[in-house]
Amino acid sequence: MKRMIFGLIALALIAASCTQTIVKEPEVTGGSAVELPRDGVFYHISSGPENPHKVVMALKQAVMMAEDKDVLLYFDIKGIEVVLNDAIDISYPTFPSSKESLKLLIDKSVTIFACPSCLKAAGKSEADLMPGVVLAQKDQFFNFTEGRILTLDY
Repeated sequence: MKRMIFGLIALALIAASCTQTIVKEPEVTGGSAVELPRDGVFYHISSGPENPHKVVMALKQAVMMAEDKDVLLYFDIKGIEVVLNDAIDISYPTFPSSKESLKLLIDKSVTIFACPSCLKAAGKSEADLMPGVVLAQKDQFFNFTEGRILTLDY
């Protein structure tokens, strides 16, 4: 009986892993393609200076994705330390520094949010955020793109 149950579970897992993702091609209407909305990438960065590789990797990816995707960054927990006026410039071999990447993202008008509660827990206020970083607004988590949303956590 146990073997049969485990066999059914295994079969269900195999079947689930074999499903395909169907990607719709742009529809052609009257000889021209209808453009689909751009997809968005949501970066959740909870790491700070204690984990420089995670921070600068997320920022480098965000800069790259911002070339043709809608991007939103959300800093919370220790990540708050990355977006403060007096933040250290985090670096890691082969990656641009945190301040370089943040400047590029701000110049591209990418939304960069800081968690209000985490900011308060760190003894900081909105005035302590670097220019271009704003307090998180819950509606923006869904409204920053009209396409699908991919979330990456660092």
